[in-house]
Amino acid sequence: MEKTNVMRLLDAAAIPYEAHAYDAEVTDGEQVAALVGKDADSVFKTLVTIGASGAHYVFVVPVNCTLDLKKAARAAKEKSIRMIPQKDLLPLTGYVHGGCSPIGMKKQFPTFLNDTAELFDAICFSAGKRGMQVELSPVALSEYVKAPFIDLTEQ
Repeated sequence: MEKTNVMRLLDAAAIPYEAHAYDAEVTDGEQVAALVGKDADSVFKTLVTIGASGAHYVFVVPVNCTLDLKKAARAAKEKSIRMIPQKDLLPLTGYVHGGCSPIGMKKQFPTFLNDTAELFDAICFSAGKRGMQVELSPVALSEYVKAPFIDLTEQ
């Protein structure tokens, strides 16, 4: 299996992980979870946003949930937050839609991890390329990207 930049960064940091490959044409998070044999609650998507101040933020939430923009704004101490336009994702992060990872972006943005991640010994998220996921400890991810656990999803 070809190593992604995310995997190389995890290797360099001596953070253990398991890699999962799936059909790169599949971009629906719940289908990805099924393809890697995981509960959708334990598979996370990486969302990149912009605050009213113009600063960018990253939110990591379960694939079967929706980011609550009000909770996100509170977490980031912003008046408001919105998703960045999809065309801005690659130039800003170095990642394409469906392959965005909280690890290894061009610049490390303030990152927040949904608190449900703490319920699992391991969570899955993009390995930085469509068709690839990494599975690792949510605590290790939180420590590596300096992301607090916080309630970020719509009820």
